[in-house]
Amino acid sequence: MKPKPLLLSIAAALLLVLSAAGTSFSRGLGAPSSATTSAVGATAGCGKAPTLTSGTHTIQSGGQTRSYILRVPAGYDSNHPYRLIFGFHWRGGTAGDVDSGGTDGYNWSYYGLRRLADNANNGTIFVAPQGNGNGWANPGGQDVAFVDAMVSQIEAGLCVDTTQLFSAGFSYGGAMSYALACSRATVFRAVAVYSGANLSGCDGGNQPIAYMGLHGLRDNVLPIQSGRDLRDTFVRNNGCTPQNPPEPAYGSLTHIITTYSGCRSGYPVVWAAFDGAGHDPGPIDGSTGDGWRTWTSGAVWQFFTQFGSNQPPPPPSGNQEIVGQQSGRCLDINNSTTANGTQAQLWDCNGGSNQRWTYSAGKQLVVYGNKCLGVGQSAGNGTAAAIWDCSGQADQQWNINPDGTITAVQSGLCLDASGQATANGTKVQLWTCTGGANQHWRLQN
Repeated sequence: MKPKPLLLSIAAALLLVLSAAGTSFSRGLGAPSSATTSAVGATAGCGKAPTLTSGTHTIQSGGQTRSYILRVPAGYDSNHPYRLIFGFHWRGGTAGDVDSGGTDGYNWSYYGLRRLADNANNGTIFVAPQGNGNGWANPGGQDVAFVDAMVSQIEAGLCVDTTQLFSAGFSYGGAMSYALACSRATVFRAVAVYSGANLSGCDGGNQPIAYMGLHGLRDNVLPIQSGRDLRDTFVRNNGCTPQNPPEPAYGSLTHIITTYSGCRSGYPVVWAAFDGAGHDPGPIDGSTGDGWRTWTSGAVWQFFTQFGSNQPPPPPSGNQEIVGQQSGRCLDINNSTTANGTQAQLWDCNGGSNQRWTYSAGKQLVVYGNKCLGVGQSAGNGTAAAIWDCSGQADQQWNINPDGTITAVQSGLCLDASGQATANGTKVQLWTCTGGANQHWRLQN
């Protein structure tokens, strides 16, 4: 059985405190993995000897030393971009509990997903982060920043398909997965929230992401209404048709899975309600007990693996800010200038029209409704990214990539914050793509 008692012994007393959890920072833009490094979203770790192996790793984040456990597939191939799944532990649990599977062992490792990945012979990298105080309060966004740091380290050291990042977690770990759905919807392809609530914050929370919620009718720690509320955030964001999905009768010891209709293509919402096991990620139909033979593992695995790496979600469009991962500042046109040739820069996000960009069907980044970000016909390293009258030419076309980079169509060079600087006024230019945080961006409303 899973180490659930670690949670239940203290959860009820802590939840009132945890409701004051902080919000989170910003990070980059954001199914069977493809077979070659030419696939969509291959990382800097592809095609070279791995610098990370299975086991416990430490990393500096927010002035703290944090740790996580990594599981690299047997027979790892550096030319194969792999799916990456995060498994977040519950309050009172540990990364080791998620990785080991507790008393159920390998069969319940990563909520049973590791066994299913192995059975499918479908290479997946798994990571189990360790929360501060065995929880995910996320004060000031520190836990989201920790995830950003892990993603960067893993993508640099291993071959990851950046269109195939997923998060799953139970209880407090479900709350952390929800926080990532809110703030990193363009980094993670989908999340699965087992019996969660809004305990880790929801910074942003206005972009679509594929979302699955699982919750018990008899949950006496986080009532099922908390799970419904999380679900409904993404029913709205994903444009799904609102409904009250059917749920099993009390005492039926069954489950019902509903896939919402009307959702934006590539952004499904699935709701799985069950009767029986209470606050638990592993209910078994016909029983009030739990165990690795639960139906939840297969349901979540099916949900995650429906997304193909060659069919990432379309990039966001519309009137949005472009935020640098490293700086947290917006792509800005100084003083709201409209003159041709004005170079873009970093500046504190303020919602001004000089920081609102639309990604057009013609791959143009348009500001003020009629000025396009361009680089000239002979662009190379150090070329200024500046605004010009929109011409439709290739030097004003950009690819917004699933790994968070923005690359010039004509040259393939990355949109770059000069010198890796983060201060207001830092000029934005083209530069060879290095994988650095100064070349990663996200679009936000």
